[in-house]
Order: sequence, then structure tokens, then C-alpha cells
Amino acid sequence: MRRVVVTGIGALTPIGLNQAAYLNGLQMGVSGACPISYFDASLFRTRFVCQLKDFAVETYLDKKEARKIDPFAQYALIVADEAMKDSGIQTEGMDLSRFGVIWGSGIGGFHTLEHDLSEAALLTGPPRYSPFLIPKLISDIAPGHISIKYGLMGINYSTVSACASSAHAITNAFDYIRLNKADVMMAGGSEAAITRAGVGGFSSMKALSERNDDFLTASRPYDKDRDGFVLGEGAGALILEEYEFAKKRGAKIYAEMIGSGSTADAYHITAPHPEGLGASTAMTLALKESGLSTSQIDYINTHGTSTPLGDIAEAKAILKVFGEDAYRLNISSTKSMTGHLLGAAGVIEVIAGILAINHDFIPPTINHFTDDPELDQQLNFTFNEAQTRKVNAFLSNTFGFGGHNSSVIFKRC
Repeated sequence: MRRVVVTGIGALTPIGLNQAAYLNGLQMGVSGACPISYFDASLFRTRFVCQLKDFAVETYLDKKEARKIDPFAQYALIVADEAMKDSGIQTEGMDLSRFGVIWGSGIGGFHTLEHDLSEAALLTGPPRYSPFLIPKLISDIAPGHISIKYGLMGINYSTVSACASSAHAITNAFDYIRLNKADVMMAGGSEAAITRAGVGGFSSMKALSERNDDFLTASRPYDKDRDGFVLGEGAGALILEEYEFAKKRGAKIYAEMIGSGSTADAYHITAPHPEGLGASTAMTLALKESGLSTSQIDYINTHGTSTPLGDIAEAKAILKVFGEDAYRLNISSTKSMTGHLLGAAGVIEVIAGILAINHDFIPPTINHFTDDPELDQQLNFTFNEAQTRKVNAFLSNTFGFGGHNSSVIFKRC
């Protein structure tokens, strides 16, 4: 199997609109929560989210062209551009059939679906729909836009596995390079689900926090009083390359991807297996493929959504897999800061781990106030403040509705 390394990163998150700003937000333990400004949420049970701050799409994309693209695909193009520039890769003279894109989105063009269909329903006479309706809303359009912009003619498709979507995109890209079906892959994900239907739908499921009077601390993974996740938006992108290919062109290398595991809970459409069975199997598979022992993992970026059931199930799974080594790990949920970016969660959390390797720190789990007696408090959840630590290898977990589980492992190269 060929080795796979990360040479470029792009990030667009509620705590930073690029890689450098995201790093600063993680180190400072910033909350990305704010009141909803996209629509009147005064009658909703949840009236806050983790929106992008001070974001204007025309800063990045031509305004006329941006109107033809749903926000989730706009976000994809923005982080793709940052990752390409960060990698320093030059496509001129490359065999572009060996450069592909795999992109994850759990929902796709939610803004377009909600707005255009609502507008059409209000019309009298023959139904009238925008000619851009379908191209804007389909989930696979983001990798299509990226490939067109850069002329990338390799493997190109979208992964849709709810909140595990972008983690699965990274896993698939990793495998294509290892199997010599590509030399370079862009992998990532984007989500823009802060709409009336998005907030209303998740709220009706009782999935969202309703801490409207204290929204900055509403995302509380592993806290006794957690009451649901905070909906987020944004995107992340990685440039993955075959090691010798990257080395030959003198690329800077952030980290090496060495293992992955994907499983299904086969239990419930939204609830996790109470013992974390699928999660523990995914972590075990990733460790086996990586060749590392549990004692060689320094940090786990958990799925950690701040839901009552999910946090407990994942902690049980970690203890089952890591045993006594679980107590020497740092564990944290960066969703305490960014909120839950759904299909983009996997990639921005992998980026958090890669930044931890490169800057010798552990991102914190902020907003911890009260210990949960159902969790083993001997575990180091990295509560409230970042910790200094040399990270040689980390594991990142991402789980999605439908029982989809993904675990990936990266190490210092």
C-alpha cells in the first residue's frame, strides 16, 4: 500500500473563516454560538446556532456566479481554493486524470430546496421553477464545481452518510491513493443547513439545545446538564497526496493518514447503540489498519455532540477499545466550540487534530460546569482550556444518523 499525506488545508468555520483563524479559535476556546440572523426565529424553540461570522460570499466568489450556487457549494469552493493555495500544488503539466475530488454533504442544497420550492408554491398559474433549481440543490454538485474550476479529471463524486459524510469522503480518498488509482485527491465536506426547515426539523426531533438565554455555553459535551447539539455551518478541505509524489515536488507535509474504520450500528435511525458497539468496532478497525497500539494514540477528537445518549455511548466505546490506555489520552469535542456542522463535521474535526499535531496542543471541550456521574471522570476530557501536549497520533470519530460510524487515524510524518 502506498503512503498518504496531507499537504493542504482549507477551513471555513463558525470560529474562524480560514485555517489560521480556525487554529486561533481552537487554541483560545472560543464559542461560535450566536442568535439566528438568517430568518425570524422568534417563534422557534431554539433561536441560536453557530453561524459563520462576518462572512460575505462576494469576498471570495463573483457575486453573479455565486447566485447560481447554493451556499453549501459556495463554501466548498472557498475551502477548496484555500487548500489548493496552501498545498502549493501546480496543476500545469500534471496528469489531471490522477487528481480527483470526493466531497461529503449530509443534506446538500437545503437553502435552495426551501426557498425555491416555497416561492414556486406561492405562484398562481403554471408551476415555474428556476432552471438552476436542480443543479443548485443536488449534493454531488460541490465536487463537480471544484473539478470544473481546477480541471481535475480524476475520481469525482459525493458521499452522503449524514454527519459521517466528510469523514467517509476522506477515507475513500485515502483508499484510492493507496490503491494507486490516484496520486492526489481533494477530500472534504460542506454544509449550509441553517434554514427554517433545518432548525425546525432538528428542533422537532428534540436534537437541539434550547438554552436560548445562555447560548454561548449551550454546546456542553460531557456535561451533566447538556440538552442537545447546536447547529453549525461551514466547510473543510484536505489535499491528500501519495507520499513520494508530495516529496518529489517539495510539498510541506502536515500529517500522514494511516488508518480508517467504517461500520454501522444496525440499531436505530437516530439514536446510537447504547454501548457504542458500532463505534468501538470502527475504532478497532482503524487501529488495526494503522498498525498502532492503543498506547500510541495521544488524542481522540470525539463525535461528542452534547446529546444525553451520544456522549455516554462514545465514552463507553473508548473505554472498551483503549482499556487502561484511555486514561492517558486527551479526549475533547471541538463541537463545544464550532457546533455541529453535520456533513462537514468530520473534516473540520480531522483538521483540528492535524493542527494539534503541528502546534503541540489539545483543543478543549469548553462549557463544562457539572460532572456527569454516568461518565468516568478519570478520563481527560480536556475541559474548558486547551492543553499543551506533543501529539504524535490522533484518532477522530464521526457518527451519523442511520447508524453510520467512521474513525480515522493520522500521525506525525
